[in-house]
Amino acid sequence: MWIPIAAVCLGLIAGYLFYAPFEYIYSGYLAVFLLVSLDTILGGIRSYQENTFDEQNFLSGFVINLIFASGIAFLGLQLGVDLYLAAVFALGVRLFRNLSIIRRHVTDRLKKQKTDH
Repeated sequence: MWIPIAAVCLGLIAGYLFYAPFEYIYSGYLAVFLLVSLDTILGGIRSYQENTFDEQNFLSGFVINLIFASGIAFLGLQLGVDLYLAAVFALGVRLFRNLSIIRRHVTDRLKKQKTDH
């Protein structure tokens, strides 16, 4: 469980230290990458709370989602359509669903601790 948290921390530090501006045309790819990353992290936290976490599933899910979402963004760029918004919408829905499930797990655990004392 500490690997995703450490990776996020290292990524934030590296992003802060090595600022590299990018062209506007790549903003769709960046949005997709960030949402895939957040979706994978929240999905990992959720599966850890449900005792179903699997590192292989975690990493393969990240890679497959990133390839698919980037492919949609690339296809949209070639067609002249903001097709990356479909990936943004789908990943956004998953983010909020995972976040609500994580919140429910945490509140249930806190209620249980409160009743046990």
